[in-house]
Amino acid sequence: MPSSLLLEVPALADFNRAWTELTDWLSLLDRVIKSQRVMVGDLEDINEMIIKQKATLQDLEQRRPQLEELITAAQNLKNKTSNQEARTIITDRIERIQNQWDEVQEHLQSRRQQLNEMLKDSTQWLEAKEEAERVLGQARAKLESWKETPYTMDAIQKKITETKQLAKDLRQWQINVDVANDLALKLLRDYSSDDTRKVHMITENINASWASIHKRLSEREAALEETHRLLQQFPLDLEKFLAWLTEAETTANVLQDATHKERLLEDSKGVRELMKQWQDLQGEIEAHTDIYHNLDENGQKVLRSLEGSDDAAHLQRRLDNMNFKWSELRKKSLNIRSHLEASSDQWKRLHLSLQELLVWLQLKDDELSRQAPIGGDFPAVQKQNDVHRAFKRELKTKEPVIMSTLETVRLFLTEQPLEGLEKLYQEPRELPPEERAQNVTRLLRKQAEEVNAEWEKLNLHSADWQRKIDEALERLQELQEATDELDLKLRQAEVIKGSWQPVGDLLIDSLQDHLEKVKVLRGEITPLKENVSYVNDLARQLTTLGIQLSPYNLSTLEDLNTRWKLLQVAVEDRIRQLHEAHRDFGPASQHFLSTSVQGPWERAISPNKVPYYINHETQTTCWDHPKMTELYQSLADLNNVRFSAYRTAMKLRRLQKALCLDLLSLSAACDALDQHNLKQNDQPMDILQVINCLTTVYDRLEQEHNNLVNVPLCVDMCLNWLLNVYDTGRTGRIRVLSFKTGIISLCKAHLEDKYRYLFKQVASSTGFCDQRRLGLLLHDSIQIPRQLGEVASFGGSNIEPSVRSCFQFANNKPEIEAALFLDWMRLEPQSMVWLPVLHRVAAAETAKHQAKCNICKECPIIGFRYRSLKHFNYDICQSCFFSGRVAKGHKMHYPMVEYCTPTTSGEDVRDFAKVLKNKFRTKRYFAKHPRMGYLPVQTVLEGDNMETPASSPQLSHDDTHSRIEHYASRLAEMENSNGSYLNDSISPNESIDDEHLLIQHYCQSLNQDSPLSQPRSPAQILISLESEERGELERILADLEEENRNLQAEYDRLKQQHEHKGLSPLPSPPEMMPTSPQSPRDAELIAEAKLLRQHKGRLEARMQILEDHNKQLESQLHRLRQLLEQPQAEAKVNGTTVSSPSTSLQRSDSSQPMLLRVVGSQTSESMGEEDLLSPPQDTSTGLEEVMEQLNNSFPSSRGHNVGSLFHLADDVGRAMESLVSVMTDEEGAE
Repeated sequence: MPSSLLLEVPALADFNRAWTELTDWLSLLDRVIKSQRVMVGDLEDINEMIIKQKATLQDLEQRRPQLEELITAAQNLKNKTSNQEARTIITDRIERIQNQWDEVQEHLQSRRQQLNEMLKDSTQWLEAKEEAERVLGQARAKLESWKETPYTMDAIQKKITETKQLAKDLRQWQINVDVANDLALKLLRDYSSDDTRKVHMITENINASWASIHKRLSEREAALEETHRLLQQFPLDLEKFLAWLTEAETTANVLQDATHKERLLEDSKGVRELMKQWQDLQGEIEAHTDIYHNLDENGQKVLRSLEGSDDAAHLQRRLDNMNFKWSELRKKSLNIRSHLEASSDQWKRLHLSLQELLVWLQLKDDELSRQAPIGGDFPAVQKQNDVHRAFKRELKTKEPVIMSTLETVRLFLTEQPLEGLEKLYQEPRELPPEERAQNVTRLLRKQAEEVNAEWEKLNLHSADWQRKIDEALERLQELQEATDELDLKLRQAEVIKGSWQPVGDLLIDSLQDHLEKVKVLRGEITPLKENVSYVNDLARQLTTLGIQLSPYNLSTLEDLNTRWKLLQVAVEDRIRQLHEAHRDFGPASQHFLSTSVQGPWERAISPNKVPYYINHETQTTCWDHPKMTELYQSLADLNNVRFSAYRTAMKLRRLQKALCLDLLSLSAACDALDQHNLKQNDQPMDILQVINCLTTVYDRLEQEHNNLVNVPLCVDMCLNWLLNVYDTGRTGRIRVLSFKTGIISLCKAHLEDKYRYLFKQVASSTGFCDQRRLGLLLHDSIQIPRQLGEVASFGGSNIEPSVRSCFQFANNKPEIEAALFLDWMRLEPQSMVWLPVLHRVAAAETAKHQAKCNICKECPIIGFRYRSLKHFNYDICQSCFFSGRVAKGHKMHYPMVEYCTPTTSGEDVRDFAKVLKNKFRTKRYFAKHPRMGYLPVQTVLEGDNMETPASSPQLSHDDTHSRIEHYASRLAEMENSNGSYLNDSISPNESIDDEHLLIQHYCQSLNQDSPLSQPRSPAQILISLESEERGELERILADLEEENRNLQAEYDRLKQQHEHKGLSPLPSPPEMMPTSPQSPRDAELIAEAKLLRQHKGRLEARMQILEDHNKQLESQLHRLRQLLEQPQAEAKVNGTTVSSPSTSLQRSDSSQPMLLRVVGSQTSESMGEEDLLSPPQDTSTGLEEVMEQLNNSFPSSRGHNVGSLFHLADDVGRAMESLVSVMTDEEGAE
């Protein structure tokens, strides 16, 4: 907006600021709405987001009045201004913000509707998913129960029926899976802008499992059909094979009979014909070999299924008969061949047969050797097993041939005589007949032995290879089952891992829940370590057996181990990240508080968890939050309020609002305290405990007042304030009672409810409270105004007089109950008067009185209304009253009544009667009858200590102490009497400021012997005061120097006395132990030695204190001299500097009218003044507080003027009075 328009139409600036604020808030809200993503299919996450959307929509509706006010203001501006450009800009901005409001509202409503639909769709999908998983489980369980295939018709028929039923069920269950898939696709399609990973992964797993079940069922059906066909065909094939055996046996018998005819070998043509018939028979036998082996193998399977039944015995007989006939048929075939081959060259044929067998055996041995090594996976070894089974069948088929040939050779060598061998064996060269026979015999026998040895060797090799195959199959099957089981469990865990959201996207409140879920997952996957170890052990055992795993198995093992390690690492990393996030961002962390400051500020944490703040521009650090510093600076504006109780209450009210504690109800505060189990009031709380409790408090306030509460800022500010009040040393510890006192004192509750709650915290289980417990409560309470620098007006930090006042009110009972405490608090004791005044200030903020201020003419009066009870129709607003302004004819000490709510007609009549009554009273009456609006308590000098010190030898300091005490009392009395004398002749038109009145009162009090004529101007006042102030200050300095010399002399005397006593020390108690019980004199000496030793320790401590105090006094006197030596021209005319909120002591108001106080519509009859006296420090405070007061009395920032010197003198007086109290108490203790 152009600056010229702002100058022309000043109201546009406020409109522009409100418009910008509302527009920025709407933009931020819109960005938040668009950035919020939920996990589709997670009902808990969706419900949480719906609740948040509902709260956001409510917040938007709560802001609608702000929009309407802005529109109304715009219309008013348009009506008031005639500038067309301004009217156009206003119209444009109103249209834009209305459109933006409608868009945000539409986005919120559409998002809320979308979330409701998502919740409905997700619920339906989860139900469908559970149904699909249920049917998947049923199908998987049925398939797992069908591990073995039966080989009986009834069993196989039953299994086929069950399989068909399962297939039928799967077709029906397909609907459930399809419904789940359709709903999942709908979720993935409609809510793609949200997180759909969970739906996608679960859908993929369901479909993969469903496809696997279908595949296994198909394989099962095929295997059962094959088995069923085999069982149906087996009896037919067996009968057919047996019939063929019978025919082949008949043919073999005929051929065998033909070969045994006489002189058959001489008929070569007949031999050839028979050989041809034998070859045909042998061809049929070889063609039926596979059929025989299949029938034998299937028969054995059927036998195992029929074990123990009559059918099994019958089948066993038929199989035995088949095996016998087959064996006989092969033997007969071999015999036929032997007879047909028998001729003159028989030994040659036997020799060739043996050579052929040796070659065959060598080939088979090489073939068996080539089958090694064992395969590296189950399918490969299974294939090797099938190959070796065929190899064994071949060996079994060849076995009769080998046995028959060996038998023929044996018979040939036995039956043929040497003469026959001589004829058969023809050598190229002539050899003796016996030698030729021996050579033939030796050759055939050697070849037969080699064939037999090779045959046995081959059988052993085959058996050993079969054993290795069987063992490898068993181990590889175990490995495959173990890897499949491990893979399934890892996939299940990986599905859960895949559904994890990034830690940065998680809600802070859900961190603990996610952490617990991950810990549960860690517990569930812990047993997988045994599975992984088992799989690796199986792999090592296979390696030990010489089995080299296949690349597939090796990659599977490596993949499983890698996935297991990655899963472990992922789980541990997730737990670590969640722990760190919970530590850094969770309720027990302070990280979320880092947003409480803006650049260039940074929030840092000290080792004891106490926060501090770094300014990177100035490169400085400080304990106070930047906003808290600004707040303290703003509290300085309230220092112009003359009346300390109202000044303190208004500061606390501003602080209360800044901390948003004015929104906190007592019940909500109690719930938060109970939730964190803060019941042991004496126990300390660390920073994290304080932050956790404050976070709970402000989270609830944020839900109720979303647009008013910034949780990180409020928590940090409240923590800062609590540390400033109760932990100025930043130790990082606050007592539970202190925490409760601070929070409850500033919360929104009825005043008496606060009193009851605080009393309950210090009362015993019987409901009574003693002095010590009440002192703890009042001590924690007085720290609140003390932190604001207002404690002096409320009796100081010494709570002993207040405790004594309470118990005197209760007739000095040892313990008081809640009712007596409430009665005493209703009197508003001086140390606690700031709390009810705070409540009245809060109640008066929105009060509107239909009256006009007689001074500033404000109408209506907002806030407090003060009605005079001396003059008719005379009202003052709170601004004029607090600043001490009066109208002509009205004096500050005249009685007035305070109203924090609009008056009623009854109150008007009552006040009229009081005014009428007061009209007949003189000024002297009001001066003689002052009435306080609070219950004053005795100071330290007005009563005894709560605990009477033990009697001890007194040192001769009575005169010195009494003189210092008298002098300090005189200074305090002089300050307190400043506001008691008002010059009635001063008219409001003369407008003499407060500082000049203060100087005049000082002059009157210092020169009471001679009347002081009033100066006519500030310059005359200053000139008339110079000489008197200098003389008074010189006398003060002289007295202080005299007292210092007296103290130094007393100190030297005590030191010499003590050193004299220390020259001859008494023996230690063990050396003075009496030798017998009849020595009372020795016992007295021992007791006296103990007393002297204790007295010696006290004197040493006292001397150290006096020595330190002496140094401090010398330093302060030196400063006073420097101030007095300043030239008169350097004195400033405009008075003293204004005190800041952090100053330890605040100036009490110099004057206060008599005042009647009304809270609500009920009028209090008690009259009194708000000005509270500042008593000295209590005796229980040590020398540290005295020195602190002395140091605070001479800050380097004070101006070097005469008014400041009087303040310095007053502070020195109070410090001296506190010193007297400390010294007196130490003497009493000694």
